[in-house]
Amino acid sequence: MKLDLFKKEWLDIVFEGRNKSYGAYDLRKTNGSTTLRALLVGAVIFSIAVATPKIAELFSNLGGDDEVALDTKITTVKLPPKEKPKENLPPPPPPPPKVDQVKFVKPEVAKTEEVTEEPPKVEDIKDKNLGKEDIKGDPNADLTVEPPGDGPKQVEVVEEDNTLFNSAGVEVKPEYPGGIEKFYKYVQNNFEQPEDEGFPGGRLIVSFVVEKDGSLTDIKVRDIGYGTKAAAEKLLRKCPRWTPAEQNGKKVRCSYTLPILLQSNSE
Repeated sequence: MKLDLFKKEWLDIVFEGRNKSYGAYDLRKTNGSTTLRALLVGAVIFSIAVATPKIAELFSNLGGDDEVALDTKITTVKLPPKEKPKENLPPPPPPPPKVDQVKFVKPEVAKTEEVTEEPPKVEDIKDKNLGKEDIKGDPNADLTVEPPGDGPKQVEVVEEDNTLFNSAGVEVKPEYPGGIEKFYKYVQNNFEQPEDEGFPGGRLIVSFVVEKDGSLTDIKVRDIGYGTKAAAEKLLRKCPRWTPAEQNGKKVRCSYTLPILLQSNSE
């Protein structure tokens, strides 16, 4: 049995025993009409696209007369008549008169003749009262000539810099003569140890300010009792002068803190 593929009989054979309500059966059944409809629609769109330039050109030719007429109207506009010059106008004012100008000549200084005056003669001043009395000087007086001076001198007032520096940030730290070991040797030999047998010993924290001349001021002691504070203050007041601190090559005031260890009396 031969099948004609251009007819729809083959669809029934292919979809025999299958679900014909499935979309594939309908698509194949209406395939011919769908293809023909798409071909017609495409031909119409193509024809419109080709004919659009021709239609636009036709409309532009129809409107050409209006443009010509419009140009004609614009070119035939009449200009307003020229105004006639007004009559009986006053004449223009005359030009200002010319002023004669003289060229400036640089003046030259002329030399004057030298004038010499002759001294008065004795006869001319004979009858004139030039002085009522003669004043004589002391021939025995001492002749003294003082040397020239420089005038009054201005005294420059220099304000003293009393800025207080910390020993941790100063360029040259203050120092006890001979070093810190010498200082602790001085403490060991001169500190007045408490005589109480129950003195447990401990550590004192002393702080003071080393002045520019090396003396110690503003002495402060964090003591441990038993009169150690008074003994430490007395020791530091009698302490020899320190070498002062320096900042930028100048002596400055500087604060200093250090510990002092004390032994107990029971040892």
